[in-house]
Amino acid sequence: MTEQAKVPAIRFAGFTDPWEQRKFSEIVDVCSGRDYKHLDEGPIPVYGTGGYMTSVSEALSHNRDAIGIGRKGTIDKPYLLKAPFWTVDTLFYAIPKSDINLEFALCSFLNVDWKSKDESTGLPSLSKESINETVLSVPNVVEQNHLGNFFADLDRLITLHQRKYDKLVILKKSMLEKMFPKDGESVPEIRFAGFTDPWEQRKLEDIANRVTRKNEGESDLPLTISSQYGLVDQRTFFNNQVASKDMSGYYLLRKGEFAYNKSTSGDSPWGAVKRLVRYEKGCVSTLYICFGLDGADPDFLVTYYETDRWYKAVQMIAAEGARNHGLLNIAPNDFFDTALILPPSREEQELIGLFFARLDNLITLHQRKLELLQNIKKSLLDKMFV
Repeated sequence: MTEQAKVPAIRFAGFTDPWEQRKFSEIVDVCSGRDYKHLDEGPIPVYGTGGYMTSVSEALSHNRDAIGIGRKGTIDKPYLLKAPFWTVDTLFYAIPKSDINLEFALCSFLNVDWKSKDESTGLPSLSKESINETVLSVPNVVEQNHLGNFFADLDRLITLHQRKYDKLVILKKSMLEKMFPKDGESVPEIRFAGFTDPWEQRKLEDIANRVTRKNEGESDLPLTISSQYGLVDQRTFFNNQVASKDMSGYYLLRKGEFAYNKSTSGDSPWGAVKRLVRYEKGCVSTLYICFGLDGADPDFLVTYYETDRWYKAVQMIAAEGARNHGLLNIAPNDFFDTALILPPSREEQELIGLFFARLDNLITLHQRKLELLQNIKKSLLDKMFV
């Protein structure tokens, strides 16, 4: 943006006029949402600050699209509302005036730091007045339409990649369920051709060896386990180093070895087991149970611990109520005594491991494409608006 001339840094060819300074009250009518609980079920979607909630029999806006913006709670995530719709009382809906392009109005809302206009000391909140009095710059309607159409196309592309990513995540979840035997069974629902032998129960100690080597100045990389990303640099993940600066008492983990974090979370009700793949070596807390593999395919075991098939075995050794601030009370010997179920054929293990490794790579590829498009949009919102 050129501040004095009131023009954006990037602009469609043919447009040279400066943008006009206006208030949001001049480009939209901000309307209040209402309670919907007195309404019958129906085809009209009800929206809150987090998106779609339910469907009812009546609409607040019958034929005029709008932008939803939080009145209370989440106030910095405006989004498009297609009529007919109903909004709850914590979500304003802003209807563009006749000379304002809907998508341009949405982009204008996205470009405002609404959190800076929070008027509460507790739950974030916005008032109609704070929205209406916010100043923005507006081009003529033809340029608005160009911008609106451009960002609508970009949003459709982002949505397309989001759907591809979501489908792959759902596919993985489904295949994890079907390619590993259910509790009490010895063969999976889906299997690679040529394998018919029942899967076998093995104790972890039969295929793994415990790692207890101490870090003696060999590494200064503090690692932590994320249920989503695996073993990651603690400094980057927490934006801070939680581990002690002196990590001489920590376990030294080498690439390819595993660690079990006994801390529970919503995603990991019985903790998480992950393999070190991002770094050659690193340090982990001695609260972790670490091991290397002797008698199983590592990619298979990575996938096995992404299923819930090992939960029951861990549940049996975790004493009822034996949790300390979300940390399971599990002794290493008991953990290595847990039973796993795996194919007797190393070849089948490798095929399963390879299948999920490739699926993970595909998911990561689509995730990166999605993040790239989202970053492009964020950058262009900054450069194509005043």
